[in-house]
Amino acid sequence: MDFDASRWQRVKDSHRGWWDGSSSKPLINLTIEGRDPGRPEPALPAHEFTSFYDRSVPAEAIVDRWLYDLQCKRFLGDAFPLAIPNFGPGSIAAFMGCELTNGDNTVWFHPKTVKELPEVTFEFDLDNVWFRRICDIYQAAVDRFEGLVQLGMTDIGGNLDILVSYRPGENLLMDLYDCPEVVEKKTWDVHAMWWRYFEELNKIIQRGHPGYSAWTPFYSEKPYYILQCDFGFMIGAEMFDRFAKPELERMCRELGNPFFHLDGPGMLTHLDSLLAIPELKGIQWVPGAGQPDLVEWSDVFKKIRLAGKRIQFFTSQSKLGWRALDVIAGHLGSAEGLMMCGSAPKEDEAEVREMLKRYGVG
Repeated sequence: MDFDASRWQRVKDSHRGWWDGSSSKPLINLTIEGRDPGRPEPALPAHEFTSFYDRSVPAEAIVDRWLYDLQCKRFLGDAFPLAIPNFGPGSIAAFMGCELTNGDNTVWFHPKTVKELPEVTFEFDLDNVWFRRICDIYQAAVDRFEGLVQLGMTDIGGNLDILVSYRPGENLLMDLYDCPEVVEKKTWDVHAMWWRYFEELNKIIQRGHPGYSAWTPFYSEKPYYILQCDFGFMIGAEMFDRFAKPELERMCRELGNPFFHLDGPGMLTHLDSLLAIPELKGIQWVPGAGQPDLVEWSDVFKKIRLAGKRIQFFTSQSKLGWRALDVIAGHLGSAEGLMMCGSAPKEDEAEVREMLKRYGVG
């Protein structure tokens, strides 16, 4: 692999300085595909969603596929090898009894029976088939990677996004009007379950390589997660502040390095409210399909910067790719507090390395 134990200290130092504000450098997490892995490709195909593999496929075979894919990358700047069992956003719903259904390029969660909200309960089940599957894959990764690869938290989801798996369609929207106090109670019930599963999974993850990461590849020495509430695009500011924000505020107090996934213009209604959470470290802005290019949202980036928060984005969000960093830093006056992650074409490697030098990264 194009990474060794000595590079971990650099990764830890750069991320620590970025999180605590002692460094003015951006985080730049870039990989380049096409490295010779030095061995044949495994027969098992690569899948973005780990749930696409039949449960008869050994966990060890999945981890071997992950290792091969990591061996095909070059890790530039602040990048590090990361592996995550991806069972879809909000997979905690499957741990607690919902049906997991693989779609064309996603995963859905549905209740076995749609119950009225007061009748919905959440069970902490360590013997659940999906939870056991993820634990088995994590353990196989711990055994195979021998501490070189960071294991990221599977996407267990966020408050109302989890609850809507039990009350699909318009049901949860109607519940906000029909039984608001019950919605509030169930949100806190989900919160309690979220932490129980988070802590249980971390018992295995921390044996692989101490630290925290998730589907957005930050490294953190403190508990980190990228919070979200995509359900928020369907509700106004008043309802968001009543039903979503209190739990998010608690999450931000309880996590060491909380970030928020802000997905689409419909969520901008809630940006000011989110920025007012003192413990929230930053915002991941995702304009979404059909929206203007990432670099055209300078007003959003400036608002986040003025609130004293950090900003994360992906190279895939702009037609400029990795060159978007220069444009966004230009809008803001500096690259301080920015984090860009993604990939770069092999033919751009020399230019990428020059860019990293300019920012003092790597």
